[in-house]
Amino acid sequence: MDHQTTQQPQADATLLARLFTEARSQNGWLDKPVPTALLHQIHELARMGPTSMNCAPLRIVYLTGAQAKERLRPALAAGNVDKMMSCPVVAILATDFAFAEHLPFLFPHTDGKGFFERNPHLVADTAFRNATLQAAYYMLAARAVGLDCGPISGFNAGEVDRIFFEGTETRSNFICGLGYGDPSKLFPRHPRFAFDDVCTIL
Repeated sequence: MDHQTTQQPQADATLLARLFTEARSQNGWLDKPVPTALLHQIHELARMGPTSMNCAPLRIVYLTGAQAKERLRPALAAGNVDKMMSCPVVAILATDFAFAEHLPFLFPHTDGKGFFERNPHLVADTAFRNATLQAAYYMLAARAVGLDCGPISGFNAGEVDRIFFEGTETRSNFICGLGYGDPSKLFPRHPRFAFDDVCTIL
């Protein structure tokens, strides 16, 4: 078959715009609630993304009420306080460094738990890498169901861990606002690298 005449499937342009080309990191929010059902829908989508040995170390704490968000306030950088306090849902995206305890359920065909017990030097990198990967799936899933995202790293991680994860092996990675973005609060989009700037084909 002539490869030049082979028809390639076309991706849905509207969905691609929603996920990538028109998606923005939000700085402000419309006064519009996020139904809890959407949070469940995001989970059902994002959980299907692959992780190493199906380890799935991402843990999420949702802050939906004013009182819950106030607990977070002392840990936020000054420039992020209004953005998070006004956000309908704040998601603390965290990493469970005790993920291997769940591998007998998640990866039952081999002794994954024993593997990490024998190789403790692999735990931290595996946990952080895969939880971060899952968090990216999570943001794409949120956009796919119609929400906007406002991820931030301007916060005191130690304080967040003390407030929300004390006594556990879970540590915060980054925080993401979820809701319906206010277009008037967006900055102009910054430049992105071209393919040849960052990609090498060998």
